[in-house]
Amino acid sequence: MTDDTIDLKRRRVGAMITALAATTLAPATLRANTLTNAHGRSARRKTIKPPALKRGDLVALFNPSGFADDALIQRATGNLEKLGFRVMQSAHIRASRGNTAGTIGQRLTDLHTLFGNREVRALWSARGGSGTAQLLSYIDYGLIARNPKIVIGYSDLTSLLLAIYAKTGLVTFHGPVGSSGFTPFTVAHVEAVLVEGRPPYVMTTAPEHTKRAAAEPNFVQRMLHSGSAEGTLIGGNLSVLSSLVGTPFLPDAQQSLLFLEEIGEAPYRVERMLTQLAQSGVLDNASAAMLGVFVKGDLAPGEESLTLTQTLDDHFAARPIPSAYGLSFGHIASQWVLPIGARARFDANAKSLTLLESAVTLRG
Repeated sequence: MTDDTIDLKRRRVGAMITALAATTLAPATLRANTLTNAHGRSARRKTIKPPALKRGDLVALFNPSGFADDALIQRATGNLEKLGFRVMQSAHIRASRGNTAGTIGQRLTDLHTLFGNREVRALWSARGGSGTAQLLSYIDYGLIARNPKIVIGYSDLTSLLLAIYAKTGLVTFHGPVGSSGFTPFTVAHVEAVLVEGRPPYVMTTAPEHTKRAAAEPNFVQRMLHSGSAEGTLIGGNLSVLSSLVGTPFLPDAQQSLLFLEEIGEAPYRVERMLTQLAQSGVLDNASAAMLGVFVKGDLAPGEESLTLTQTLDDHFAARPIPSAYGLSFGHIASQWVLPIGARARFDANAKSLTLLESAVTLRG
């Protein structure tokens, strides 16, 4: 390929991004403009690790998901500054279109601009919400692979974290969004995984969760199937992950440590999504299943349904892989930082996870 051809392709991509930023785009137009590099089943790729963070690094607060108001953005900015980072806000972080943080083009422009900014060391999502998956077909994954950085968030960010890893091999991070509570437990895991990058690193239950389990059933930990296993961490929010089945944005789950969490989904909906993962082979390919805290999914009074406990037992108790429920991640205050794409060992009996390798490259 000649330099002129490469330059032409870059200009065409740039023109598309400019057009996306200037319009809301109808669904038919979106399909017609989908970039060709987003299609085709993702093969297993060489793992890329982003550089570790240091105090004083520039971290970008961005929002590819739900609309965020000024109070949330300022809280998120203050949280990251308290961690010792300099914080810049993406250009369109206050944009809005319905429930999302602006048009596809505005959110996509922010993502590409931040990956192209050599000073930015990490992209930290301000919040979750919905709409992140709208971006996946338009992302310049080559740009991301050439400029590896930490990308962190959870909930709706699951689609972006998984797509980046599937398309580039870049390790991404399921962890607190900028507006999260950042308890001492969470901060310790952020520092251990993103700053120190020390292996092996053992993650165990947050003390807060042990206390809450006495009064809140959804915090009670349970081993579903005993044993331990090693594999690559793959996972995130259950409903978002299951929506990627059949797309090129879901990584290969072969020999994975599959981790799942959920909020606001009734047991029958959880059952439906787990059935989809089972029928698509995702559960059969996994070496272990790690279930976080599922919150706000209680049955209505008098509702005829299996309970969440029964639903999870049906899918995991007899499945011959180590599994446990109630681990310290999900829509909760104190949570682990889970590097998607990193090798780890899960012990269902101890309900612990050990990172076997650093998820970041240490800087001199």
